[in-house]
Amino acid sequence: METESIKTGFFKREERIKNPADFKKLFKNGIKISIPGAKLYYLENGLGMNRVGFPLIRGYGNAVERNLSKRYSREVYRLFKSHLNTGYDMLILIYPGNDSFHSRCDQIRKLYEKAGLIRD
Repeated sequence: METESIKTGFFKREERIKNPADFKKLFKNGIKISIPGAKLYYLENGLGMNRVGFPLIRGYGNAVERNLSKRYSREVYRLFKSHLNTGYDMLILIYPGNDSFHSRCDQIRKLYEKAGLIRD
């Protein structure tokens, strides 16, 4: 069915980090990778899949800017997720400024490369 193929491109509920305790655990114990304008926190999760969250820093623009930033980040992750090693929890923290889809692709790709999370 057509709707079934559309659903495969979106995140499943299990792929999202929603629990505040999981966010705190990643910020405290996770491995941190930084590039200008973005940070990646990641930690092995013992699951057969990746889970991801997109927190924003305090004071990140207005609601429209925050929603656009998260939308870009989710879409870039969706494009990259088939090329990533599995079994990790990840937080992608983006700082304000330079908000375009292409710059976000570049930022997240650099973070994954620096962390060694891209499959060979």
